[in-house]
Amino acid sequence: MKHVKIIPNLLRGTIKIPPSKSLSHRAVIAGGLAHGSSKINNLLYSDDITATCEAMKTFGINMNRIGEALEINGPTQLEVKQREIECLESGSTLRFLIPIALLTGQEVSFHGRGKLVTRPLDAYFKIFNEQNISYDYKGSLPLTLRGRLKSGDFYITGDVSSQYITGLLFVLPLLDGDSRIIITSPLESKGYVDLTLDILNKFSVKVENEEYKTFHIKGNQRYRATDYRVEGDYSQAAFWIVAGTLGERIECLDLNKDSSQGDKAVVDIVKAMGGNISIGNHTTIVKTAKTHGVTIDAAQCPDIIPVLTVLAALSEGRTEIINAVRLRIKESDRLKAITTELNKLGADVCELSEGLVINGKNALKGGVVESWDDHRIAMALSIASIKCTEPVIIKNSHAVSKSYPGFFQDFGLVGGKYHEWNMG
Repeated sequence: MKHVKIIPNLLRGTIKIPPSKSLSHRAVIAGGLAHGSSKINNLLYSDDITATCEAMKTFGINMNRIGEALEINGPTQLEVKQREIECLESGSTLRFLIPIALLTGQEVSFHGRGKLVTRPLDAYFKIFNEQNISYDYKGSLPLTLRGRLKSGDFYITGDVSSQYITGLLFVLPLLDGDSRIIITSPLESKGYVDLTLDILNKFSVKVENEEYKTFHIKGNQRYRATDYRVEGDYSQAAFWIVAGTLGERIECLDLNKDSSQGDKAVVDIVKAMGGNISIGNHTTIVKTAKTHGVTIDAAQCPDIIPVLTVLAALSEGRTEIINAVRLRIKESDRLKAITTELNKLGADVCELSEGLVINGKNALKGGVVESWDDHRIAMALSIASIKCTEPVIIKNSHAVSKSYPGFFQDFGLVGGKYHEWNMG
């Protein structure tokens, strides 16, 4: 494992924002389900994306990595070549591929690591029971499946992970017969569903979205091979947007101002807090600003909450984060993690059952903190170091490799002073 020691310093410079992890998962899967050859450009091989690539190969899909691109040749028919699928710690890999495994009718076992082994799968268990799909599960992974998914009506509550909806959206168009996904309560994380619908459309699969209440899916569709370039990731840009606001000036490259990414909300939220952000076609410039507290609704953008908590901790006045209960079932309990670790640095963060209350300060003191083996906690704490009076040591900083393996190199490019070392 790695630890990192950061010497506080204001950041200034230019960052090419890494490609969207959410879109990368979806593009790799769509390419694998398409007949013929597709090329996915601007792909970052983080731990999560590598897990999805390797998992898709188990269905007989050929992939050839060429630098930051991936050539994918989808088979005419999916077939299980290896019965055990390793998802590492990637919830997207697990929840997206479960329905794909049910296209084959063959026995498949899903494995995972870390907190993924106990992350909820209840929405799928309900479907398995309704369709008489056999499964073995003893409260944690592995999950072993036997059976085929059939078309029909699928009822899902809107306050569970949108990953279930995406998993079904990938597969239902390929089944005999038409299907509907019926959302039984207001849908959270709409932005992630939009990303899925965008990718499906790019690969010639059509879904009718009826106000995010019902999704109508015609059966017997086919994915068409295509070339696709992954745009920059707003959930990763969030760290640099906060860094520029707390530091001196950060220019973020490769962000699509018209993106469907739900985490694009970071721009409006930081602006509402008093941030100074200028947006061009592919360049976003963030300058130092004196920010103030606001109310932040986390329902549609949970992944950016840890770093927004950092900004709130260093903004004038009180910030309240609401509708954030789903942060408790991520790679860590992110409400507890960010509260615990920021308070070690001298912040004033109060954890509530479904959110946070933060009373801002001018500066933090520094100290030793823990990543909780969570990439977004590790990166958020790194950004907090900008406004610390003493060094910050982050234990288990290697967690960033889950989504952004080059994070600390980029941190150094814009003036971050850090030293990494291995333990054990």
